[in-house]
Amino acid sequence: MNHRKLAIITARGGSKRIPGKNIKEFCGKPILCYSVEAARDAAVFDEIMVSTDDKEIARIAEKAGAKVPFFRSAETSGDYASTDDVIMEVLKAYLDLGETFESFCCIYPTAPFLGGARLRNAMELLEEADSVMPVVPFSYPPQRGLIMNKDGFLARQYPEYATTRSQDLPKIYHDCGQFYACRTDAFFKAGTTDVEKLVPLVLTELEVQDIDTPEDWALAEIKYKLLQESKISL
Repeated sequence: MNHRKLAIITARGGSKRIPGKNIKEFCGKPILCYSVEAARDAAVFDEIMVSTDDKEIARIAEKAGAKVPFFRSAETSGDYASTDDVIMEVLKAYLDLGETFESFCCIYPTAPFLGGARLRNAMELLEEADSVMPVVPFSYPPQRGLIMNKDGFLARQYPEYATTRSQDLPKIYHDCGQFYACRTDAFFKAGTTDVEKLVPLVLTELEVQDIDTPEDWALAEIKYKLLQESKISL
């Protein structure tokens, strides 16, 4: 029976807001290396690969211990290709090579807070589900959010919750943007990791940081150093 597990690290070139983002040095080494090391430290994957269209990214990925068995197509290298598009291309390319995997974990290349224990936990959760997503609760209830109307004045997005106590509102979570673990058959059936049996892996704000701008990057380095100094296990 096939129980093989694949780690897919998505790292295309051509980042515009942060040039060279996926291999930019983060606290002493290319940020991509953290994702490769987390996958290796998890010790649950039969293969760790990087999906890229960039030769320099491929070189750094291989030096860190990942494989680059093929390069991305032009269709999945553009700004509008989704993560699901990339995963589908990778899994089909492996099928063409005669290789199949029972499950996979798609890891983002800018996830320095991610550790092997977290990935191992996710793959264990996958034994009782079809997909796993790391999430974090919104720090402020979105139901109490404000919008700016066409006249420039503030208005409540959901006025029905204007006087509802925060503790009485259901907690809402958002995607951490670190990884997605999924059973391969469920992914092929749905065409996405957002399948019906999707379970959460709840993280804290300290373990999560979007890295989309130079300001995000600076904040992420501060948080990472704090985690290291605190010796908090990820």
